[in-house]
Formats: sequence, structure tokens, C-alpha cells
Amino acid sequence: MSSSTTPGLARFNAADDGTALAALHEVCASRAWGSALAARRPYATTDALYAAGDAATAELTADDLAEAMAGHPPIGRPKPGDPTSSREQSGMASASAALKEEMLALNLAYQEKFGHTFLICASGRTGEQMRDAARDRIGNAPEREREIVRAELGKINRIRLHRMTQTAEGDPA
Repeated sequence: MSSSTTPGLARFNAADDGTALAALHEVCASRAWGSALAARRPYATTDALYAAGDAATAELTADDLAEAMAGHPPIGRPKPGDPTSSREQSGMASASAALKEEMLALNLAYQEKFGHTFLICASGRTGEQMRDAARDRIGNAPEREREIVRAELGKINRIRLHRMTQTAEGDPA
């Protein structure tokens, strides 16, 4: 990721508050996160935006983190018509029926234990890697898992911010 000023960053900096908040909501469903980033505009570089995103992620309360996680569908079950989730979870698209069934069972067990969807930065991961991570993390204490979730959310947010600032006007995000 670069430290440049891109047309996408310039467009984000110049956007009215409503447009900027809507774009940030596509990155992260936490209103507190989006408000923090929108309030700090303009950003001189994409690195400054990423740093602000990292700081806002670190500052999320438990309720803010829950709100952010609620915006993510379970692994292996992207929201219909949501190209972002489908792209990020593409490692599950070619998974076997058995792997998809196992991931569903792990998602349900994880959600029962922790009260929220299993969250992982799925970009570039295979279905097997996501399954193995779910298997490993289901044994975590809730406090440890919350910090892992925060770190994974931060990775997802950075990828999405990068995509937002690199996308030309009119291109699909």
C-alpha cells in the first residue's frame, strides 16, 4: 500500500459528509469508526487514512466492535448481491461440499460460544485455511478472541480502504 494521494482519496476528501460516511460504512459497519474517519478529513496520503483507520479500530468499544462484526456474513455464505463479500471469501467458492458443511458447523459453534459471527480476513485464504483458523480460534477465551477479531477487522478495513482509494470514479468497488 502506498503513501500517495490518489484520485479516490481526493474524491473521498472532497465528498460531503453523507457521501463520505456512506463510503466508510461500506468499509466498516461501525458508525463510530466511520464517524472518526470522516471527522479527520482531509487526509494528505493514503497512509494517513490507513493510520486513522487503525487508530479508530483500536478505539472501538465492545458495542462498536459488535456493530462492525454484524456487517460481515459468515464465511462461506456471502450476502447475495454483495460483490465485496464474495470477492473476499472467494477461497470458499471452490471448496468441496464437505468443507462447506464443516465451515457451516464451525460458524454455528463459534457463534454459539462467542455470540457473533466468526470474523477473519479471508482475502487470499483458501477454504482450508479459513476452516483451520476457525478450528484453532474456537478454543480461545472470549477476551483473547475479541482482540483477534479486532486485529482481523483492522486487516479487512485496510484492504477495503485501499480499494476505496484506488477505485476510479464509476468503477465498481
